[in-house]
Formats: sequence, structure tokens, C-alpha cells
Amino acid sequence: MKTIQAIKRLPIRAYLAERGLHPTKDNPRYGLYLSPLRKEHTPSFKVDYVQNLWYDFGLGAGGSIINLVMRLERCDFTQALRLLGSGERTQMAVRVPSSVPPTVPALRMLSDIPLRHPALVSYLSSRGIDPAIVPVYCREVHYAVGGHNYFAVGFRNDAGGWELRSEQFKGCVSPKRITTIDNHSVAVVTFEGFMDFLSYPSIKPDEWQHIDVAVLNSVVHLPKAIPFLERHAMIHAFFDNDEAGRKATAELKRLCPNSTVIERSHLYREHKDLNEYWQAKQPRQQFRSLLPLNASRV
Repeated sequence: MKTIQAIKRLPIRAYLAERGLHPTKDNPRYGLYLSPLRKEHTPSFKVDYVQNLWYDFGLGAGGSIINLVMRLERCDFTQALRLLGSGERTQMAVRVPSSVPPTVPALRMLSDIPLRHPALVSYLSSRGIDPAIVPVYCREVHYAVGGHNYFAVGFRNDAGGWELRSEQFKGCVSPKRITTIDNHSVAVVTFEGFMDFLSYPSIKPDEWQHIDVAVLNSVVHLPKAIPFLERHAMIHAFFDNDEAGRKATAELKRLCPNSTVIERSHLYREHKDLNEYWQAKQPRQQFRSLLPLNASRV
């Protein structure tokens, strides 16, 4: 029997391919699939080949291969480990019938408390996040799925929902919306995800408390952020270095014609996103050269 860590390293891409599931859009870092968990016509099920994680944007849920098997095989954690560890496979329909959508256990939030669990503190540290800013923006969220209780780092959005992250899980508590911080500045910085945003105070320690912020919590929410973003004379876009990020930047320029949109992803061109770059390089000197961001109060 394989260890849990060894099981988590089993490629999700290969697991899906064995079942006749292949990406409709593919590149060396990730693939976009039609979700095997529900009926859809536009691919919104992402498999990150580098981190070996999946995320279903329609469900707002994701995780490791173990979480995926639990959903696809309708089994618990122990059964999923047995199936993956022993090489056993149950027969799974290649595509969900349109008339009988699967029943996916709902994620139910239990509580949010100050973040202090050692596992979550360690996780944020591994992502290069300054512990001093964690209490300002993050909470320890406890939630239940399918009769099991879990906890994760929680980042709240403007509608009262939460983005959830841990070493093993990526998901959200509905409603899924953008997160904005209004410091009444003439410039705004915008990010795809909150880990990129949490990296920013370490990179720009002198100004992060004075500039406006918009965290999309998924590029699909860019249109919802436009009313906030277009109020600013200057928009600094720290989007991912991938096709989705480039398209989002182009769309941002189109939707905010009266603002100066500055694409910042070239500053971390060798990395997927700002947080990955921060982890690898701790690039304090390079990013201080971004000044001025014109972030003074108005």
C-alpha cells in the first residue's frame, strides 16, 4: 500500500485519461477539461500539471487526486486511498448524463476564528506570506463536507463568502465574489488570487496600506470588478503568466479605456504568478523599482 504522500503524487492527468477524459485546452502547465462532476459545455475544470491539483470553477472546489476520487467514486477518504493505493478501479461513467446530474456534497461553513492552527501557519509560511499581515486579512475557517469536518485559511470576499486554501485543498464558501479594499487612492493594484495579494505587502512594504486593491478570486470575475477598477486613473495588473492572465489584461484595457492599465506580469515572467516568484526569489530590490505607483490618497 502506498503512503498518502505517494498517492497524492499520482498524476491526475493520467487518472482522467484512463477514464477517457482528456483536456479540451492543453499546455505544458495545465489543462482545461469539461467537468467530470457535472454537465457543462464550456470547460471550467482545471488540472494543474505542475502542482498536480484540480479545481472546478463551477463548483468552487478542488484539491488533490484523493479529493477527486472521493467525488468521482462517491467514496470516503479511506476508500479513496485504498482504490488509488492498490490500483483498484471502479467503473465510472465517462460523461455525466445530462438528465441525472451527480449529487455533490455541499460545503457547509461552521465557523471562522483567528488563524492559529500550526498546519495553516506553516502553510502560509511555505507560501512566503508575512505572518504580521495574516491576522489582518485571513481567518481560520472550519467547514464540513459530506459529514467530515475540515479547516483552511479563509480570505473573505465582498459578498461575505470565503476563498479557502490549505496544503491539500482549494475551494470556497459561497457566494464567490471579488474582494476590494478601498483606501481612497488614485491608483489600484489587482490580482487574480489572494496569495498573490498577500505577497504584495512584503514586496511593497511602504505602500500596501495606502493603495486600493481588487482581488478577483478568479479571472472570470473581472467584469464584476470593473465598476471599482475604472474609478482609478492607474491600474496595475499583477495577473498570472498564462493565456488566461493575458486575456484578462487585454479585457481590462478594453473595459477601462479611461484608465492607464499597466501590465506587471513581465516582472515575474519566469514564474506562473507573483506568489510563486516571491517564494523563489524574495525579490525586494526589483519590486521596489516599481515606484511610483501614484498611490497617494485623494
